[in-house]
Amino acid sequence: MPGQSTHPSPAETTAVPTPEQVLTDLERILVEVVGDDLLLDEPMSMDTSFNDDLQLESIEFVALAEMLLAEYGERVDFVSWMAGMELDQVVALTAGQVVDFVVSSLQED
Repeated sequence: MPGQSTHPSPAETTAVPTPEQVLTDLERILVEVVGDDLLLDEPMSMDTSFNDDLQLESIEFVALAEMLLAEYGERVDFVSWMAGMELDQVVALTAGQVVDFVVSSLQED
């Protein structure tokens, strides 16, 4: 019909990224946060450990939280999510747990 847009609205085009897309984004973000020091023997996987494999420091977690917020918006509140964890849970954190958190946060209404 004349006058009607054939383009979908932004709400219709905003899809929740797949876990694979989030993992790719996470690896790119971590390279930005850590720099060239983030040298992995193999591509990041869901089992990559933030402590054992990446050896992230607390300031890098802060930068990661800011970049996740910039990338995905306020629904991905990494700081609040991590605040609910015990220290041993933070130490054992994997890329897969962060990916699952991002995807589930974006799926919530």
